[in-house]
Amino acid sequence: GIDWVGYVDWTVRDFHGYNTPRGATYNAYLVRDEKTALIDTVKDPFAEELLRNVSALTELSAVDYIVCNHAETDHAGALPRVMEALPAATLVCNKKCVAALSKHFDTSGWKTRIVATGDCIRLGKRTLQFIDTPMLHWPESMFTYVPEDKLLFSMDAFGQHYASSERFDDQVPLCTVMEEAKAYYANIVMPYGKQVSAVLKKAASLDIEMIATAHGVIWRSFPGK
Repeated sequence: GIDWVGYVDWTVRDFHGYNTPRGATYNAYLVRDEKTALIDTVKDPFAEELLRNVSALTELSAVDYIVCNHAETDHAGALPRVMEALPAATLVCNKKCVAALSKHFDTSGWKTRIVATGDCIRLGKRTLQFIDTPMLHWPESMFTYVPEDKLLFSMDAFGQHYASSERFDDQVPLCTVMEEAKAYYANIVMPYGKQVSAVLKKAASLDIEMIATAHGVIWRSFPGK
C-alpha cells in the first residue's frame, strides 16, 4: 500500500554546485489506505512522469492529500501541475512551508492544511505523523512518519545523489551508497550540524525500521548505517 512514484534522473551531473557523477533521484511516495496521500513531488520538468506513476496505481481524483515536506523546487517544483491534476487533494505542510511556496507559486487557489510537530492525519489503518525539522536543511523542512509501518519519510536527511533502477539499499552496493551519502551530507547538510543533532534527538524517539529519503535509495536493511 506504499509505493515509490518518483523520477530517476540518470543524466544530471551538477546539483547545487557539486558533481553528481552517479545522477540523482527525486523520490515521491503514494500511501493508499481508506484515504490516499502523495508524499512530496518532483522537479517541474518531471511532473508528467510523476502523474503517470500515480495514475498507474489509483485514479488521480482519489488522492486526498499531498504532503510537502520541503519547499525546495527539486521536491516541490511539480506542485502547481500536481495540484491542478489532483482536484480533490489538500496540500499538507507547515506554516513556514506555506510561506515559502507562496514565493515560488500562486498558491491562492490551493486547499491547504497547516500542520506542526505532533499533528497527525488518519488515513485509515495508517497514520501520518509530522515532525518539524528546521534547517535540515531549510527553515520549513519536516519529516512525515508512519508509526504503523515504522517508516520515516525523511526528506533530505539520510539521502544520496544516486540514480539506480533499484529502490532499496540492499539491492545495490552498500559501499557506493555510503560514499554518496557521505558526499551528500558534506555538501548539503553539514553546515547545519547543530540543527542536525537536534533533529536526530527527535528521530531517536521514533521506532524506525525503514527510511524513505527524498533522494537516492530507501534504507530498509541498513538504516542503522
